Amino acid sequence: MRLRGAWSHEADALARVHAAAFPAGWPPQEIAGLLDGPGGFALLVEDEDRPLAFILCRAVAGEAEILTLAVDPAARRRGLALALVEAATGAARMAGAESLFLEVADDNPAARGLYAKAGFGEVGLRRGYYDRGAKPPADAVVMRLDLGPSA
Repeated sequence: MRLRGAWSHEADALARVHAAAFPAGWPPQEIAGLLDGPGGFALLVEDEDRPLAFILCRAVAGEAEILTLAVDPAARRRGLALALVEAATGAARMAGAESLFLEVADDNPAARGLYAKAGFGEVGLRRGYYDRGAKPPADAVVMRLDLGPSA
């Protein structure tokens, strides 16, 4: 397995991982647009050139945000998500960010635990943020990690 940067020309592969990880996966065009936008970056874990997991972030004006983190269900429980969060934290620092934010569904205790383990604290709530189709929407917990002043 290896962890490396991912680029917009790989958006199709990233979208396949996202679709496997979430009921409503993001299309390749959306992923590519975020990667090509200001401050966009992604990190990918692959095994023998097969994408297993990725994190998509943006770092602009001293702040960074985790936009999505997707792990193929067949590759879960191997520490890939935590490795990606830790690597993205370092990349955000290198991009000059002093804080890293994310939103996570309040009904996703595994993800909330992952981010807490990585040092994130809960700082807010966005009511009805996640569309659940026929089910009621889920709230998003806003979490923040202090990265310290940029060097």
